Amino acid sequence: MIEIKRIDDTHKEDINIPNEPFPLFGRMVPRLADGRWSFTVEKSGKVSEMCFPDENYCYEQMKADSVFLGACDGDTCVGLAILQPGFFRYMYLYDLKVNKDYRRRGVGSLLITEAKAVALEKGYRGVYTIGQDNNLAACLFYVKSGFRIGGVDTEVYKGTNQEGKTDIVFYYD
Repeated sequence: MIEIKRIDDTHKEDINIPNEPFPLFGRMVPRLADGRWSFTVEKSGKVSEMCFPDENYCYEQMKADSVFLGACDGDTCVGLAILQPGFFRYMYLYDLKVNKDYRRRGVGSLLITEAKAVALEKGYRGVYTIGQDNNLAACLFYVKSGFRIGGVDTEVYKGTNQEGKTDIVFYYD
């Protein structure tokens, strides 16, 4: 059974669970009309994989401003959420990841539920995060989890090897 725990000094190594590949099979296309966000999905003809580089987080440098949540299967951390102070009334979900073998089993939803509870406990209205438009599985997960689109950033990847991607900002309250 998966248990969500706050990661402290005794389990600080758990904040560095490795990133694992995720499928790329399309993109989310947000649209703003009459002050309301909607989206369509463009499926790709081929499925590929992507894996973010491991972050090598430093617990000591991050612990003052971060809340670390671990999804634990016994003594093994199989999922991670990192929350940080955010602008305005939302706490920032800085990172969310679940080991490949535990995906599609509700682990991400458990982490999101606890992340919202932490944000409320700290006086925030909710949580916000960012997803790349081509990480369709993540974007659809956020929508399914109750997040709504609140904006896009079409400039962030210009001049990089990821040019052409868009960041979508999601809010949950």
